[in-house]
Amino acid sequence: MNQYEFILGIVIVVMIASIIKARYKYSVRKLGADPETVRVREEVRTLKERIQVLERIATDKDSALEREIEQLRDR
Repeated sequence: MNQYEFILGIVIVVMIASIIKARYKYSVRKLGADPETVRVREEVRTLKERIQVLERIATDKDSALEREIEQLRDR
């Protein structure tokens, strides 16, 4: 084996390793196994729930809102 074949072999091995590494990273991201992704999804879900409550309060009639506030004060 001459030196050019040896260099070509090294280049091929490095390329194959980088392809395998990239596929592995993609599959991990796709599965959502990253803890940061799980945390962000949970935070988004919580924020959506809070927005729904705020929308309900903003669009609710004043009398219903006042009644709920008074019920909370009576507790």
